[in-house]
Amino acid sequence: MRYENTVTVLALARKLASSSEGMTLDEMCVATGHKRRTMERVRDAVKELFPQMEELNDGPSKRFRIPGGLDGFFQAPSKDELLELAKAVEELRNQGATSRAQDLSSLLDKIRAAMKRPLLRRLDPDIEALLQAELIAVQAGPRPVEDRGVLLAIREAVLDGKALRFVYHGGSRPGATRDVGPLGIIFGRMNYLIATDLGMSKPKSWRMDRIQNLAILDQAAPAPSGFNLADFAKTSFGYFESTPEDVVLHVLPHGIDDGFDNWRFHPDQRIERLPGGGALVRFRASGMLELAWHLFTWGDKVEIVTPVSLRQTLTTELRVALARHEEPLRYSVTEPGE
Repeated sequence: MRYENTVTVLALARKLASSSEGMTLDEMCVATGHKRRTMERVRDAVKELFPQMEELNDGPSKRFRIPGGLDGFFQAPSKDELLELAKAVEELRNQGATSRAQDLSSLLDKIRAAMKRPLLRRLDPDIEALLQAELIAVQAGPRPVEDRGVLLAIREAVLDGKALRFVYHGGSRPGATRDVGPLGIIFGRMNYLIATDLGMSKPKSWRMDRIQNLAILDQAAPAPSGFNLADFAKTSFGYFESTPEDVVLHVLPHGIDDGFDNWRFHPDQRIERLPGGGALVRFRASGMLELAWHLFTWGDKVEIVTPVSLRQTLTTELRVALARHEEPLRYSVTEPGE
């Protein structure tokens, strides 16, 4: 068996051992990127290596799983896996996500504690060297501060389907007490609780750094029928609530040359290549102000085709900034020695 085939077999074995419900052949294909015929051969190879693999009937399909997990020989983490986990911990700390960094750091400690000492001693020098040689750039922007108590309470309420009550220092009524039905959390440049006002069905975004005196109520708060957090996140470029609009952007040829193929404006964007070398990007979203701020970073490489409101927002923001910087300075710095 070739090396790459061995890797594929062991990777599938890990997935089958980590799945409580098991996986169908189609799910294996999606998870690995292989075609069905190839996946059938890989599954059979896994069964030879791990005869404890079970077949479960699930309607017209069969599910496969390896009960009891795999022994440590097959589960030892690699140098690259430990490195990426350590980098993820450091990145979360730099972002101010101290609560999630703490949880991920605890996971890293547990993994290391379960490893054999000789293997750990062999990997540690390389991991330390690579941590010094690889750096995740810190982006300018807000640094959300996480309150672990708030984060854990929201998670508990979501799992139990219970309502939340808190004082919210933002929105149209700063300092007012709000009763909401929590739906989930979106982490990003700011962290947002996604929730509905009790008795309402429209999801709203609540900045978590503006939430105080949070309490879980003994009141059921089921999610609206058909709500999907991932679909909700796609409706807005940022998190300013507004009516979604159809956006069409014209990326000029010199914008294409500047890494356009590796860029994504929106998860559901559609790209139309133009004969002259440029491209049209289409998607539907709200949050035109944040989108305008982002488009400014593209300079003269992107034109806004529609909507007109987005073009007007961008030009207004530019005029405001230009007017401020064309005025005389209100503050000057005296250099040392002057």
